[in-house]
Amino acid sequence: MPKVILSFILSFFISNLSFAQSGKVFDKLSHPSKILKDERNFAIYLPPDYETSQRSYPVLYLLHGAGDDQTGWVQFGEVQRITDQGIKDGTATPMIIVMPDAYTHRLGYFNDIRGDWNYEDYFFEELMPYVEQTYRIKREKQFRAVAGLSMGGGGSFMYALHRPDLFSAACPLSAYIGPDSVEGVKSMAKRYNNIEVSDADAEKYYPTHNALSLIENMTKEQIESVRWFIDCGDDDFLYEGNSLVHIALRKKGVKHEFRIRDGGHSWSYWRESLHEVLKFVSEGFHR
Repeated sequence: MPKVILSFILSFFISNLSFAQSGKVFDKLSHPSKILKDERNFAIYLPPDYETSQRSYPVLYLLHGAGDDQTGWVQFGEVQRITDQGIKDGTATPMIIVMPDAYTHRLGYFNDIRGDWNYEDYFFEELMPYVEQTYRIKREKQFRAVAGLSMGGGGSFMYALHRPDLFSAACPLSAYIGPDSVEGVKSMAKRYNNIEVSDADAEKYYPTHNALSLIENMTKEQIESVRWFIDCGDDDFLYEGNSLVHIALRKKGVKHEFRIRDGGHSWSYWRESLHEVLKFVSEGFHR
């Protein structure tokens, strides 16, 4: 066989092999929500062998930060490249990654104090059932994890602390740990939603939306039923809150991983974190 033809065949084979080892990302998907009375966007990463296999996969819910939408982890976090590489080198198991949009119309992952935008209800009652019925996702706790950055790190804390029965692992990155007081709740509502909140409503909201308060009021067994990986840069403005969570978990005797690396509140930091997140959740999926 002539060398030029052989070279062409090898190049074609290598090119197609490389393509076959790439996952796919769809970042403009949507579904209707009765709870939010709106069409909700989400993005999804499907692993390289999704279209050629019949197997079901574990799932990671990956939450964006304030100012981004469901495309944040796709465009800036390079989720496809990093996950493909993790699967290729064996540090990550093939998984489906769901990235919801918590920015359109209203900002945040939680139920609004006024009760007219119940995003957390939507996440658990509509988004999770929809994607886990639409895609070949394993629905047991062992095969479900949540992670996120900044505001999404706060979502990771709250979702796993509110529903430890649903997640095997939680990985808050540079996380906002929630308002630090009743006055903090009122200030947050005024700043982000331009609304006045009564003392009574703020006092009701605060204990269930502050990581330190939740940790204090939950049992060690409840918290430890989730595997925890907490990561924050040493130059991050949210460093103190994450450190206080680490101390609270240590005092309670809760096993967890706590990482402080050189860096700030930036995508360059979170892209490095994502490698470790995928490795950490994969270890739990394989147990």
